[in-house]
Amino acid sequence: MSLPRHLLLTTDTVGGVWTYALDLARGLVQHGYRTTLAILGPAPDAAQRQALSEVKGLSYVVTGLPLDWTAPDEASLRAAAGAIAAMVPAVGADIVQVNAPALACLRDARTPLVVATHSCVATWWDAVEGGPMPEDFRWRTQLAAQGLAQADRCVVPSGAFGRAVARCYGLSRPPVTVHNGRFASPPASHAQHDFAFTAGRLWDRAKNAATMDAAAARLAVPFKAVGAVSGPHGERVEPLHLCLKGQVGAVEVSRYLAARPVFVSAARYEPFGLAVLEAAAAGCALVLSDIPTFRELWDDAAIFLPPGDDRGFAQAIDSLVGDMRWREERGAAAAARAARYHAQSMADATARLYDALLPYPARVAA
Repeated sequence: MSLPRHLLLTTDTVGGVWTYALDLARGLVQHGYRTTLAILGPAPDAAQRQALSEVKGLSYVVTGLPLDWTAPDEASLRAAAGAIAAMVPAVGADIVQVNAPALACLRDARTPLVVATHSCVATWWDAVEGGPMPEDFRWRTQLAAQGLAQADRCVVPSGAFGRAVARCYGLSRPPVTVHNGRFASPPASHAQHDFAFTAGRLWDRAKNAATMDAAAARLAVPFKAVGAVSGPHGERVEPLHLCLKGQVGAVEVSRYLAARPVFVSAARYEPFGLAVLEAAAAGCALVLSDIPTFRELWDDAAIFLPPGDDRGFAQAIDSLVGDMRWREERGAAAAARAARYHAQSMADATARLYDALLPYPARVAA
């Protein structure tokens, strides 16, 4: 009986990487991989521990290490990278994937290393702010660059984001694109309800809550928004017109999406956008900012507007709410496109990448 290959995979409990990591681990079982999750940042809550228990072949370690974007200084982030490197022989991993490039800056050189980047301060700054970066961003970017240089392969969730990563870090070639996907079944559709909806970290300037708030002021229907309005470093937004619903779990988000509202994202920066995928899978019509990532993923399946065009966003939402047939057509187009982005396809592509780095084929234990 041959044991499966063993993947050490980093994740956290506070963002989309959590969803990505669990779906990837679940899909990799089909390719003879078992996974140990190294969880950084806050420990998983009860619902997250339940989700962990439902993934075959998955174990986890709550490391207590800081996330790359919340680490207070360079020394603490280097220490986190060193702790992850030390885990590799400790757990007996055959291959490692870190989901933040800085965590690869002190790699275990004996074990193949994949660096997946889902977002980073350098590309965020380039898209949202521009100009010289503050010192806090500079050292994080330098550590991320060191991690990317250590990687045997670098993976990104969209080609558009990969090109941004290559530009910001001076890579000789773009990273490998493996589109994100979901296993979760779309919520049962109900009759369409007339409201707009968005979900995400509202405090993050990249999400562009200001444009959505201005659009909400022009609407006759509610514009409901799920997500945090304050961030870990004192960031805060105070929308005047969005109907704030706070931070809610996946079940509650599914209830909103089951009503098939018009889903809106005015993001100025988005490496992939799992919230958009979940809305599309539910059959929601999409109104999105015209940025390269969304064009790559949703061209011909969404309505696109410049990120700052609050009047245009409001007009598009009004038009969809006022024309049920068109809204149904746009929702069907979004759902059809969402079917391309399945978690098993993501895991299949990732397994092929791992297999190319390992010297022997994986075999599932009998």
